[in-house]
Amino acid sequence: MNRDNRAPGKSTIRVLVADSSRIHTCLLADALKLDPLLEVIPFESDSSELIAAVTSGQIDVLVISSNLDEQPSRGLEVLHELRGLHLNTRAVLLPDSSKDEAVLRAFRAGARGVFGKNEPVELLSKCVQCVHQGQIWADTQALRVAVEALASTPTVRAVSASGMKLLSERELQVVRCIAEGLTNREIAERLKLSQHTIKNYLFRIFDKVGVSSRVELLFMTLSQTGAGQALLGTPKGNRDNDGSSNEESALLKKAAEAGLPSAQLALAQLYLARRSDPEDIVNAYMWYLVATERAFQARGSIANLMTPQQIDEAKQKASVWLSKLKQISHASADPPLDPESSTSAGDQTYVAPDDGLGKGAGKA
Repeated sequence: MNRDNRAPGKSTIRVLVADSSRIHTCLLADALKLDPLLEVIPFESDSSELIAAVTSGQIDVLVISSNLDEQPSRGLEVLHELRGLHLNTRAVLLPDSSKDEAVLRAFRAGARGVFGKNEPVELLSKCVQCVHQGQIWADTQALRVAVEALASTPTVRAVSASGMKLLSERELQVVRCIAEGLTNREIAERLKLSQHTIKNYLFRIFDKVGVSSRVELLFMTLSQTGAGQALLGTPKGNRDNDGSSNEESALLKKAAEAGLPSAQLALAQLYLARRSDPEDIVNAYMWYLVATERAFQARGSIANLMTPQQIDEAKQKASVWLSKLKQISHASADPPLDPESSTSAGDQTYVAPDDGLGKGAGKA
């Protein structure tokens, strides 16, 4: 592309395109070249030369297919290798599938954008620019999948409750894989080791943390108290004061702004845990308000589909659950956001907000 055609006052973004075939690569590159802000380079060689092309070409954004050289996951392997080099290049993945697992594998490999097959090709240049600016590009479904994975997958650290180192970095990687539900074969493939080596690592881990099976290790990893808490923590990387990575924070914010209540609650909790700036507590309360308002709207819609008897039954069940959760909340170190909303432990009452179908109350 001729650099003189770029928009005045703006530098071009160097983009390397590597789609699943040469013809697809050229077609996609031609479409991106219509944007004067992009300097587009089609990659037409074997995937084994792709990393060298990225590093030598000072590429800003790599647009890469998950399928390269007729290998379904070759693109993901390339992203893993690039991530290990700690380059400034950001990646947009073109997945072969829209399934949840494909989305998760893309983000885990280091992609900052996931551009699906059903998205208009005209949006790809905007996707590239957003990713180059440090934003996350994904549709609402992909964001939901990523946020749910962040909320449900524990992270672990290799120290005991007293701070003494327990596990090596490689052993820690194995434990994280187990926490994700991977089999020995899948762990071996991810870490590029033999299954026999993985078994040896497991036996050493069992001995160090005092368990005798994968089930016990998983239970300890997922536990929030006692010995389990000694294994809970955050992996290495660029992390904020609350332990969340910058990528996780950006992903949560993107999903929250897209209207996902679960992401809004998670983002509120992130701000509340961090509190490194006076604005954090304001943002925490703001996102709690947004999330609860969305929840009330959804509750009203559901209530319109129910009979009064069903509503009463649901309120009774909610009171039972709140009674159980009250005991857990007493052990929490986080103070309530609104001091006026706290009540004594023996006199806490659940009052359902008015949704036009009557109020319900019960001991929580």
